[in-house]
Amino acid sequence: MAPRGPPRTPRGPGPAAGAPRPEAPPPLPRSPRSRPLLLLLLLLPLPPAACGAAGRSPEPGRRGPPVQLTRSPPSPLAGRALPGGGEDGQERGDPRPAPGPGPGEDRAPAAGQGRWVRAAPGTGATSRAQVSLTSSSFVLKGDATHNQAMVHWTGENSSVILILTKYYHADSEKVLESSLWRSSDFGTTYTKLAIQPGFTTVIDSFFICPANKRKILFLSSSLSSGEQNLFLSTDEATTFQKQLVPFTVDKLIFHPKDEDKVLAYTTEGQLYASCDLGRKWLLLHEQVTKDHVFWAESGVGAGPDLVHMEVHDPAGGIRFVTAHVRNCSSRTLSSLFAGPIDHRSLLLQDEYIFFKATSSNQTRYYVSYRHNEFALMRLPKYALPKDLQVISTDESQVLVAVQEWYQTDTYNLYQSDQRGVFYSLVLEDVRSSRQAEEGVIVDVLEVHGVKGVFLANQKVNGKVMTLITYNKGRDWDPLRPPSEDMNGKPTSCQPPDCHLHLHLLWADNPYVSGTVHTKETAPGLIMGAGNLGSQLVEYKEEMYITSDCGRTWRQVFEEEHHVLYLDHGGVIVAVKDSSIPLKILKFSTDEGLTWSTYNFTDTSVFVDGLLSEPGEETLVITIFGHISYRSEWELVKVDFRPSFPRPCRAEDYSAWDLTNLQGDGCLMGQRRSFRKRKATSWCVNGRNFTSALTAQVCPCQDSDFLCDYGFERSLSDTNKCFANFWFNPLAPPDDCVQGQTYTSSLGYRKVVANLCQGGVDPSRNPAPLPCPLTPPRGLRVSIIGESVAVRPGDDVLFEVRQEQGDVLTTKYQVDLGDGSTPVPMNLTLRRERVRHRYESPGVYRVSVRAENVAGRDEAVLFVQVNPPLQALYLEVVPVVGINEEVNLTAVLLPLNPNLTVFYWWIGLSLQPLLSLNNSVATRFVDTGDVRVTVQAACGSSVLQASKVVRVLDQFQVAPLQFSQNLDTYNPNTPEWREDVGQVVSWLLAKETGIPAELLVTVIEPGLPTVANLYVLPPPPGPSRTRSVSGDQSLVAVQQALSAQKISFPLRAGVRVLVALGPDTRSRRPGGSGGYWVVALLLVIGLFPVGGLMLYKFKRKRPDRTVYAQMHNAKEQEMTSPLGHSQGVPGSVQRNHSGVVLSINSREMHSYLVS
Repeated sequence: MAPRGPPRTPRGPGPAAGAPRPEAPPPLPRSPRSRPLLLLLLLLPLPPAACGAAGRSPEPGRRGPPVQLTRSPPSPLAGRALPGGGEDGQERGDPRPAPGPGPGEDRAPAAGQGRWVRAAPGTGATSRAQVSLTSSSFVLKGDATHNQAMVHWTGENSSVILILTKYYHADSEKVLESSLWRSSDFGTTYTKLAIQPGFTTVIDSFFICPANKRKILFLSSSLSSGEQNLFLSTDEATTFQKQLVPFTVDKLIFHPKDEDKVLAYTTEGQLYASCDLGRKWLLLHEQVTKDHVFWAESGVGAGPDLVHMEVHDPAGGIRFVTAHVRNCSSRTLSSLFAGPIDHRSLLLQDEYIFFKATSSNQTRYYVSYRHNEFALMRLPKYALPKDLQVISTDESQVLVAVQEWYQTDTYNLYQSDQRGVFYSLVLEDVRSSRQAEEGVIVDVLEVHGVKGVFLANQKVNGKVMTLITYNKGRDWDPLRPPSEDMNGKPTSCQPPDCHLHLHLLWADNPYVSGTVHTKETAPGLIMGAGNLGSQLVEYKEEMYITSDCGRTWRQVFEEEHHVLYLDHGGVIVAVKDSSIPLKILKFSTDEGLTWSTYNFTDTSVFVDGLLSEPGEETLVITIFGHISYRSEWELVKVDFRPSFPRPCRAEDYSAWDLTNLQGDGCLMGQRRSFRKRKATSWCVNGRNFTSALTAQVCPCQDSDFLCDYGFERSLSDTNKCFANFWFNPLAPPDDCVQGQTYTSSLGYRKVVANLCQGGVDPSRNPAPLPCPLTPPRGLRVSIIGESVAVRPGDDVLFEVRQEQGDVLTTKYQVDLGDGSTPVPMNLTLRRERVRHRYESPGVYRVSVRAENVAGRDEAVLFVQVNPPLQALYLEVVPVVGINEEVNLTAVLLPLNPNLTVFYWWIGLSLQPLLSLNNSVATRFVDTGDVRVTVQAACGSSVLQASKVVRVLDQFQVAPLQFSQNLDTYNPNTPEWREDVGQVVSWLLAKETGIPAELLVTVIEPGLPTVANLYVLPPPPGPSRTRSVSGDQSLVAVQQALSAQKISFPLRAGVRVLVALGPDTRSRRPGGSGGYWVVALLLVIGLFPVGGLMLYKFKRKRPDRTVYAQMHNAKEQEMTSPLGHSQGVPGSVQRNHSGVVLSINSREMHSYLVS
């Protein structure tokens, strides 16, 4: 969530809008049209969260940080580069003779350093004295390759301006060169500084202390070693102190009020604190979310040493943590909210802290006012927000934009009570847009200088119209169009079919300050780009101005201009937003009634930005630009002070009254009058000037009241509110406790910060009612972390919440399902948790029963206690006929009956079969290779196994037997069976000459140990070397087994002979009969030679996916449910289709080859 500046991206508990990084900003989208207003950001306020951070968009009411410019290649119309070079800067003056100073001019530049120019009034100007201006140019020589600049004007009676130019290499993401320039005469001349004499120092960025702008921290890095240093200056970059840092700094965050305290966020996500400007550091936390670190606002219920941050919990999830720094000697961590929160959702703004938390697919938004306990933000029950953005938190009230479930590119505006808890609708369907870097931008603008005034663009039926409110959203009206254009011709724009519409955002460039300009120091003065018509047109950017806060408007330009207000709006400076170089600025000294032009340079330049002193109380501006893409940066100082030789007196001002479009002067409960300088007075308002003249409290009227929470405004009578169908205004509030009293709402509440007194009071409440004893309702029991599946031995924290009903007299009974029945105290009043540990696997029924005299309620939670899955193996019957049923079996360790869900993918199907059984039956209808994949899910543990099978037309099967002694060494694990099967197949292939890929031996699960040998037909095509026909393969296998030639050493002293199984009748693939010779497996005897152990229990298989090691203990048997009979099954030779398991070749041992 973020504040709404002029106009700035709001941020909500959601994906937050990232500010441009000071050391590596992204390139601007337009070239060079999009650059000029970057420097205006310096004059915007500084957010407490980014105190002094260079390059961030600031907040209203506070001075801003230095601003970073990015120079893009110019258009083909670019001017020529400046001749010459050198390392020192060079000042350029007007070669023409300069006229003498005018009356009352002071601080005139010395000869050869500048020029005096009198600007002629523009077309339509009234008769008045000519304006005297001075200007001087300065070129930052030697910085032609530098493509970024950061500028800081100290302000507060200081004439110091700093500019850091640097060459940022986008591919390496490093600053390769930099130059630091300093001016002490309001920008007339600049001197290049050597921050470390005798050494080449590359400065990445600098950070300004908001409590004392003379204190600056410069961040430098070494290109060779990569180490970083901090250079501290306490005298506006006159002297520097080098300080080593033991970590790599990404950004610095100054304390908003304590000038010696600073936070350092590292590139590794660590957060450090220093109380002596970086000399010593204290680690606060690791794995901190960038841009979601805030110093607590002092004086709003928090101490001066609190730091709020969003951190990654080592156990998983994101947490809101508060660190008490304690003068950086030690730190104590705590949290105002115990549960997990959503990533990048924490925001501290003024007196409020916001975040969002999502659980069970439901997102909730929370707020804390003045560091009190967090409360759920109460939007209308069926708003069902998809997103929420904070627009404003001024005057102890929150204005949010909510995208509801049915909206796509619009948001609804809601206004809160003082605590930010209960919200009421104030405007529907406000246009929004999504920016690649800034996130969501909502078309709402708070008009600075006059409280309660907002502009918004409403999108209805595809049309966008600009609306204005004078009472914080209670009433909205379209903008009145001017009757004449800038040339005095009728506009022919008449309401209600035609109005004035303004662009409240610059969609293609989020780095500039926006197309509507309002300032705290110039109340009532609004200047923006837009058009006349029935709706806002994107490509029309005519400039309009109002000096009475939106009541009347005038057109001033036909194209968009970038604007500065000087001396509390006494001078308005405008520079055209142009993609070609220019040398003319326009200015007005009578609030835009007349305009004059001035050539601020002899050679046209691409304007990169405008800058004036923070607070806009002086009459000096600096224009930054370049003649061509490869030329040096040029800085032009324009001084309006000679035109205003004296301070203003009382007779130099006239008064104006603030009214809305209907002429009502009672706005926000007051009649307010302001003063402005007369057009005929050539005087300076000065730093101590105050525009506000008088304020008189008004009696209350209907327009001072909003609809209360749970109520909506009537469409037929806008002064009437009615209750929503889901809201009972007579019901006691949820926190109503027996013994206390409450008052029911009549549907109205006064706008926060409205000062009206007396008059009408539709919010008057009836007599207080005693809080009744209410039965418990909405009882819920949950596990912290939201998971209902835990492991044996884990600590489980149960939390019980009760949405409604009395909690003081309610008794709670807890049954944890395993015989444990704790008796907790203050279970819901203090949100105490119940800690428990389940030792045995199973499903436990946890119940909480709440009961008082008025009624009872019960909550139930089933907890699954499962050990993590260790191994999963897929067993497939290797051969089956077409359309013949085959079983797929998942062998799981450990077994979790009724608690494991199996997902089966067969072939190319994306839709899995689900089963609670570890075996499913299927049929194969086509020949070819088929991949079978199974996933076993138990709680949070998920394993996967996969095998590829081949479907053939013909094959032959022969049973094999092994001696009973083999059963003694059979661990009955899938891997052991696979190893033995591959050894038998390899030995048969070696003896018979049959290709190994045509012989597959599959050991059956269980005891006694038996196997099936699958003899596959050779593939079509030319005969392979040593290959034989199918019939010959059978004969060769028979002869080898009958001759007792297939044997292998099992272990030292034991050798196993392989033979055919019992006498079975088998059909040949062609249909003719025949018999297989049956042989017995004999134990030849004990051999003194050593053998090889064939089963390898801890080896991972490359041909299947297993996420845990198989256990080799015999008591942990993994037996397929496809059991076989007590006797050894025979096999019938038949002509049918089959599925054959494809097994990757395994490594064979050298002794078998020999």
